[in-house]
Amino acid sequence: MVADRFDRLTWRDTYEQAAGVRELVGELGARHAGAEDLLRDVFLAAYQARVRMREPTAEPSAPSWPAHHEFVAALLESPDFADLRRDTVGDPYAAALALLAQGPALRGLLEREEREEREEREGRGSAGEGDRQAAAAVGTPGTPGTPGTPAAPGVAATPAVRTVARSAAAQGARVVRREAALMRAWGVESAELERLPFERRARLAERLRGGRLAEWAELIGRFREMAAGERARKVENATGELVGVTLGDDLSRVVPSELSGLGVPALRAVFAARYAAGELMLYDSRGERPTGRGAVIACVDTSHSMYEAGPGGVTREAWAKACALALLDQARAGGRDFVGILFSAADKVRVHRFPADRAADLDATLDFAETFLGGGTSYQAPLDAAREVLEAEFDDTARARGDIVLLTDDDCGVTEEWTRGWNAAKRRLDFRVFGVAVGAPRAAEADSVLDALCDNLRCVEDFTDVHAAADLFRVI
Repeated sequence: MVADRFDRLTWRDTYEQAAGVRELVGELGARHAGAEDLLRDVFLAAYQARVRMREPTAEPSAPSWPAHHEFVAALLESPDFADLRRDTVGDPYAAALALLAQGPALRGLLEREEREEREEREGRGSAGEGDRQAAAAVGTPGTPGTPGTPAAPGVAATPAVRTVARSAAAQGARVVRREAALMRAWGVESAELERLPFERRARLAERLRGGRLAEWAELIGRFREMAAGERARKVENATGELVGVTLGDDLSRVVPSELSGLGVPALRAVFAARYAAGELMLYDSRGERPTGRGAVIACVDTSHSMYEAGPGGVTREAWAKACALALLDQARAGGRDFVGILFSAADKVRVHRFPADRAADLDATLDFAETFLGGGTSYQAPLDAAREVLEAEFDDTARARGDIVLLTDDDCGVTEEWTRGWNAAKRRLDFRVFGVAVGAPRAAEADSVLDALCDNLRCVEDFTDVHAAADLFRVI
C-alpha cells in the first residue's frame, strides 16, 4: 500500500494503543516473514480514504510481497470490504477492529503460504546448483522474489486467495457492523466515538458487548427509534373541540366580534386595554392536556420475576429497561430532568439522576441499565422516592406537572395512610402517573392497586413489540 507519513504514524499509534493488534503482529511476525507488512496494509486498506497500491516497478520489501499484494488486491475487490469501509475510513479504532476480525483468515493465509514455500523448496532440492542459478538469472515468472515476478495491481488472484479474501472481508464487515449497531443502540453517535481516546473506546465497547443487556441492544435501538418517531408526530396544546367562550389574551382564539372592533378607530384603544388585561372573548376548547414540564421519572421493577422471558426470549426486565432508556431520550429532547428509579423490595431502591443541563454520562446510563436488585416488590418505596424528587424540584424551581412511569409485573398493596399522603402530593404537585403492567394482565385489571395509582394504565405481553407503549411518547 502507498502510505504517507501520517498513515504510517496512525498505524504506529494504533499498534502502540491496541493490545490485540500488538499480540497479532507479535504472533504472526515471529512465524512468518513480512507478516507485519501484510497486517499494516490490511489496516491501511480499511483506514485510508483514498486507497492506492504500489506500482509494478516497486521493489519488493520481502520475498512474500507479491503473494501479499495479491491478497490485498483481492480484498479490495470484495463487495463486503467496500461495505466495511463505510464504517472504517478515517477511524483507526474501527480499522483495527476490522483487522483483528480478519486475524484468523490472515493466519490461515500465511500458514498456507509457508507450507507452499516449503513444498517448493523440497521439490527443487533435487535440481542442480547450475539449474537454480540459470533460473534465477532468467527470472522465472511466478517465483516469489525473482525479478520476473509481476507485482502489479492487475495481477489476477488465484481462486484460493480470492476465497480467503472474501471470507476475511465478510468477517471484518460483520464485526464492525455489529459494534456500530451496538453503539447506535445505546445512543453513542459516531462523532462522539471519534473523540474518545482509543483505550476508553475499547473499554466502552467491551462493556457494551459483555453487559447485562448486550443481547437486547437491537430492542433498545428500536425503542429509541420508535420514540423519536412519536416525538415528531406529537402535537402539544391541540385546539380540540370547541365548548364555549372564555376570557384571555390568546389572539389565535379571539372571536370575530372582538376583531371587528379593530375596524373602528375609536374602539382600538378599548381592544388594546382589554388585551392587556386578558379580558378578550376567546373560543374555549377541550383538547389534549399539555405535556408535563417537571421531571420524567421511570420507576423500573427489578424483582426476581422480571427476569422471566416472554415471546422471542426477551425478558420483562429487558423490555422495561429499553422503555426507560427511550424515556431518558424523551426527557432530554424536551429539556426535562430524567430520574431512573430501580426497585424491588421495600429496602431495595436505587435512584439514578440525569439532569437536563448536563450531558448524559454513558457510564451512568449503563449503571442504570445493568443494575438488577432481585427480591420481592414494593410500590411505596420507589413512589416515595419519585415524590421526593418532584417535591424538591417544585421547591427549587416551582416546576410542577412531572410524569412518573411505573413499569412492573406485579400488583402489591399500599397502606391507607400512605395513599392519603400520595393523593395530597399529587394534587399539590399536579403530576401524572402512567402504569405499564409488563406481562402481568391481572395487574392491569380495573380493581388492581396499580390501576388505582395510575391515571393511565396498559398491559404489555409481547416483549418484541416496541409500539405497545407508543402512546406514552406522544403525551409525555
